Amino acid sequence: MSAATKAYVKNVKIKYRQLSFCLNEKSKRLWAATEANSIGRGGINIVHKTTGIDFKTIRKGIKELTNKGNGNRIRSLGGGRKRINIAQRDILKDLEKLIEPVTRGDPESSLLWTCKSTYKLSDELKAQGYTVSQKTVYSVLVDLDYSLQSNRKRREGTNHPDRNEQFEYIYKKVKEFQANGYPTISVDTKKKEAIGEYKNQGREYRIKGKPLEVNMHAFPDKKLGKVAFYGVYDIGKNKGWVSVGISSDTAEFAVNTIRSWWHVMGKPEYKKIQQLLITADCGGSNGYRVKLWKYELQKLANELGITITVCHFPPGTSKWNEIEHRMFSYITKNWRGRPLETRETVVQLISNTRTKTGLEIKAILDNNIYEKGKLVDEAEMLKINQRQNKFHGEWNYQILPHK
Repeated sequence: MSAATKAYVKNVKIKYRQLSFCLNEKSKRLWAATEANSIGRGGINIVHKTTGIDFKTIRKGIKELTNKGNGNRIRSLGGGRKRINIAQRDILKDLEKLIEPVTRGDPESSLLWTCKSTYKLSDELKAQGYTVSQKTVYSVLVDLDYSLQSNRKRREGTNHPDRNEQFEYIYKKVKEFQANGYPTISVDTKKKEAIGEYKNQGREYRIKGKPLEVNMHAFPDKKLGKVAFYGVYDIGKNKGWVSVGISSDTAEFAVNTIRSWWHVMGKPEYKKIQQLLITADCGGSNGYRVKLWKYELQKLANELGITITVCHFPPGTSKWNEIEHRMFSYITKNWRGRPLETRETVVQLISNTRTKTGLEIKAILDNNIYEKGKLVDEAEMLKINQRQNKFHGEWNYQILPHK
């Protein structure tokens, strides 16, 4: 090696040692190309041996210096490995199908998790013909807003032995109805709220030092009282309906909400349907043991001339109902930090709830007075045209219209 070459090597080595910590992919490439050009003949070889930068990378840098292209981009447009959803187009859709029946989540949070491991999911995707690793599945789940989460005290009761089977059954029923173009709705009640200038959890932006002042005590106003909520969420259309009631949360109120939803939102969306699927909790005003619930559903089936199929979630799983984390949670976020001063305010806040996924909600004030503790005698129950499924008929049944 000549004296000149040794000098070049020494200088390049010193420069690289001092600059390497602050060079990104592009600047390192252009710096190496500049040094090679300044050395002249044999410059590429000297820079390569001194820094370890590949020959191809140095030549690429020289080409970029000549063309002055690529602007401020580190890589050329379209460079790098294609994203998994572009290289394998349907993989995200099929992954969501695998995790949807066993998805868990806090309805008041945007975070979700699944009880299927990434290893099992990658194996199932491979069985469908995809080329995917466990690490890629993990990355995709993160992109879909899933996360690893620690335990939290939210268990509502003991698990039923057929809990998972019932989840799978409901999932299959929903997909079956949607494939046939029939409406699939999730229904539930929301806790009552006191009307008046009371503190509401959460915060909203206001001028610093000027918070909204509300009553110190939360004693219900005798004139305004409380309001009850019953909601209907159209799973397929991502649309919802909420009736704001001024009396008791009864099965009659619940079914009348479904009736109102159908005439205002359901009927325009679904033409000439023969069936309706309702997914609901196993307790409350729409519980599977509530006689008035089935009695009122029979009246609705007769009015509409359709078969109403009902699937109840197992005991202790009310938080997994679709309406909880796809509609009610966003309503709560929308009115956070704002006192529910009037009934009209509540209706307006619910109707203005929107999400990035296009959720649309309509709300009305139901001024009907529903009698609490209304009984249905055995003679009336015998008239209900009910057909129970072989698998947990108490949870899965049909109410057929009378001919």
